Amino acid sequence: MKNLETVLYEPLIGQSIKDLEVFSISLGEPPFRGRQLFDWVYRKRVYDFGLMTDLPKSFIDLIKNIPIHPLKILNSKKSSSKSTKKYLFITQSGKMVESVLMVEKNRTTICLSTQVGCAVDCDFCATAKMGFIQNLSAGEIIDQYIQLEKISETKITNVVFMGMGEPFLNYKNSITAAKLLNHSKGINFGAWRITISTVGIITKIKQFTNEKQPFKLAVSLNGTNHQQRLTIMPITKKQTFSDLLNVIKYYTDQTRKRVTIEYVLLAGINDHPIDAKKLKEILSPIKCKLNLIPYNEINGSYKRPITNNINSFVKYFNNVSFPVTVRWSKGQDIDAGCGQLATEAV
Repeated sequence: MKNLETVLYEPLIGQSIKDLEVFSISLGEPPFRGRQLFDWVYRKRVYDFGLMTDLPKSFIDLIKNIPIHPLKILNSKKSSSKSTKKYLFITQSGKMVESVLMVEKNRTTICLSTQVGCAVDCDFCATAKMGFIQNLSAGEIIDQYIQLEKISETKITNVVFMGMGEPFLNYKNSITAAKLLNHSKGINFGAWRITISTVGIITKIKQFTNEKQPFKLAVSLNGTNHQQRLTIMPITKKQTFSDLLNVIKYYTDQTRKRVTIEYVLLAGINDHPIDAKKLKEILSPIKCKLNLIPYNEINGSYKRPITNNINSFVKYFNNVSFPVTVRWSKGQDIDAGCGQLATEAV
């Protein structure tokens, strides 16, 4: 048996069955000990070594000082509607990240972050104002789910990778976290209930498609032409509007799945009837659903359209062949709405 005092080990959450088997072997234990750990941590959701009753005391003594959780909850805020709660986590390196728990009728959704800050400079987004600080590990991503599931008063029905950061610029860790959520011998959360959102990283959308990933895909479009989108999303300079539409069509054609198109309504920018008409035209040949998101204001120059303008925009989609939903954020008062998550750099 090895002395662990001189070795630093990663937290158990975030490690695969294979990782834990290799870990067990490195301690002079048989690989099935790793499978037992996986079962306790992910399927049984037990985070006290003393309660892992099929592990021998000699093995527990070896691993008892190894951390299980890579994150710690610092505080939380509840919206006035009581339907939304925002949680502030701190990583082992002292960086902070936010997650959101939302309850609406029979649906309870956790919104996960994948980066501290964000490498994509969307002009209307609070997270973007932080700049990019670091990627979260797979364990730091999935631990948001694990800890919020434990304290949620209702069963989690949906998970969205739509918090801080761009999941497809942390592709490996985001996909690993989603796979751990979905693993049949672990949490076993349905892939069809997991949505990964991107601003449109074209090469990664293609990779996601070619790998036949089982998770749902959402793309933030937010414009109806190249120049309009470039004004608010500088990434459009490299990830062109036409190329993005082409790869979205590639995804739907190859997978035969519906893509979710996110469209943030910004007053005087992309909320004109001409934009609605053009957006309808763009999306008609694409197998999609459209989420219209009235802008959640931060301290900046962008504003939410007035209600009449939002309603006028929505009316253009009354007779379309694809589903259209207006997503009204219920966590605006605690800065938990789409595009409002931000923490202070440490």
